[in-house]
Amino acid sequence: MKILLHVCCGPCATVALDRLIDEGDITVFYYNPNIYPQSEWQKRKENVEKLIALFSKDCGKKIEFVCPDYESEKFYNLVNQNSAFSTMREGGARCTACFRQRLDRTAQWAKEQGFDAFCTSLTVSPHKNSKLINQIGNECGVVNGVTFLERDFKKQNGFYNSILLSKKYELYRQNYCGCEFSLREKEEYDKLKNDVNIDK
Repeated sequence: MKILLHVCCGPCATVALDRLIDEGDITVFYYNPNIYPQSEWQKRKENVEKLIALFSKDCGKKIEFVCPDYESEKFYNLVNQNSAFSTMREGGARCTACFRQRLDRTAQWAKEQGFDAFCTSLTVSPHKNSKLINQIGNECGVVNGVTFLERDFKKQNGFYNSILLSKKYELYRQNYCGCEFSLREKEEYDKLKNDVNIDK
């Protein structure tokens, strides 16, 4: 089976690759117009490539890598469709729309290139709703005529294992989801922690 695996970063890709590698031939698809700034997008891309090289060597199987151009304007066009998106907290309707944008593009590419199925590493994160992501993946699969592989990679200690594998492969672990708005939220929280001395 030819599987197109959408990934958002190296750490999340670790467990997805580990669990899918025996199911078929995997191509990693790094499509994330939401990531801000472009230097962060580039850093995460390079870590995905690093992981693929090291993981391929360990498992003895070739893993292909596809990276469309950085298209941040597509994410901002999406955000501009709803005036409330820019002020929403992480985990709301903006994130749902972002998941759909990335998974729909992945499904399109999978169909265009003759893949049997597609999947995503997004469900590794404990901060993301796996049921919602799988629902969106299935809907995108139906629309584009390609099978979506439903997975909840956070199950069976998936997130913990992603931490261990990230250490093993010496991967960069980011401290915010990816978009400008999640970065702003993280910076606000850090400032609040500092102001009230939460850790002291």
